[in-house]
Amino acid sequence: MTTQQPFPAARFIKEIGRGKDGARAMTRDEAHELYGAMLDGRVSDLELGGILLAMRIKGETVDELAGFLAAAEASFAPLRAPAGPYAPVLIPSYNGARKMANLTALLGMLLAREGVPVLCHGVAHDVGRVATAEVFAALGVPAARDAAEAEAALASGHVSFITIDALAPRLAWMLSLRRILGVRNSTHTLVKILQPFAGPALRLVSYTHPEYLETLGAFFTTTADPARGDVFLMRGTEGETVANANKAQRIDWIHGAERTVLVEKQTLVEVLPALPEDKSAEATAAWIAAVLRGEIPVPDPIAQQVAHCLTIARQLRPL
Repeated sequence: MTTQQPFPAARFIKEIGRGKDGARAMTRDEAHELYGAMLDGRVSDLELGGILLAMRIKGETVDELAGFLAAAEASFAPLRAPAGPYAPVLIPSYNGARKMANLTALLGMLLAREGVPVLCHGVAHDVGRVATAEVFAALGVPAARDAAEAEAALASGHVSFITIDALAPRLAWMLSLRRILGVRNSTHTLVKILQPFAGPALRLVSYTHPEYLETLGAFFTTTADPARGDVFLMRGTEGETVANANKAQRIDWIHGAERTVLVEKQTLVEVLPALPEDKSAEATAAWIAAVLRGEIPVPDPIAQQVAHCLTIARQLRPL
């Protein structure tokens, strides 16, 4: 991938590769240096595999996440948000849905209809799951081919979807290594907390494993730069950042060093919404279109999520 000087990684592997209990965490600067070299293609394939598996076993610390994320965001040019009363809302989509209809596109389109710049980024396909990109395509929202097209869609008031391959190709390459190694790596967490705009934005961040609630909560309250905007942190709906239409999950609002419970976890809603039984992208898109036309009510947990997003996105872009 590069003609730059190879990066000797053995000194890092020696510390992080001692297992879950014996490994030593890297400092923020060390993590930044190592991940930057990995993205540059300066780490040999053998060492790269060792690093990814070692981190998979050890788990990332807050400082390691900070160093990794800084290197990740430096690997591509930042996007420009359009002028207006709202800061952009970021919706990462890297899981898709299998058991429920994937309503991530509905969340994005409801926000865009209110005038919020919405950038959804993720994968084009996910084997065995319905990807958000596929639902957007069925709704007539094509994926942006590059950053310029993504910015143009935002400026025109439309929801913008861009694949990680087009937004940050070096990160896409790191994600693709799952097909070789058979397991996820730290990049799968990084893309969910990515902030690709030069100015502040509201990040919708989901987690699937309970331990990440505290890890990401600590990251955003102690290490992340408050000038980058606020965060809504929630348990994912099959990994997606849209609220579960049948019951509200807890949503933590992280602003500066403060963490506030914005939505309490709830049991099933009193009246279950009539969700599409067919989970295909086409059937889901048709159902979403009916919701947008007002023929089907917006599920209450999603309506609440939209309202909270509007409030905070407005606060992040004061007049």
